[in-house]
Amino acid sequence: MDTEGNCRFQLEFGRDDLNLAYVEVRADAELPLLCQRTLERYLQPVSVVQRLGLITEEAQESALPEEMEPLLVNEHGELRAIDLIEDELILALPVVPINPDSIEIEAEHWPEEFEVDEKPNPFAALAALKDRNK
Repeated sequence: MDTEGNCRFQLEFGRDDLNLAYVEVRADAELPLLCQRTLERYLQPVSVVQRLGLITEEAQESALPEEMEPLLVNEHGELRAIDLIEDELILALPVVPINPDSIEIEAEHWPEEFEVDEKPNPFAALAALKDRNK
């Protein structure tokens, strides 16, 4: 895994209008990923703005506003900032990373080494037996 790069982040702790504790995460980074189209490394820009409601028990989740995601912290309300930033950046990554600067290759333009030979149908022998028994 490639761990090079920089991340700029800001954490803001506070309480909302309902007196619920929250942390607002803002992070910007360019993360190195492997393009699934070209299999080459590229930098994926990632920007995160997320407000997380701080809860100490799962039962408190239902009291959070709909737009606020829960963040389970220990009984003292402690959290590890680096773990929080890392989790939010991972959640912001695309499921299938594709470099937007890459060119889509159409099947008819694939190099010969990627050509797929037609495999015989494994059920052709069964079809021949069926036809013979008719």
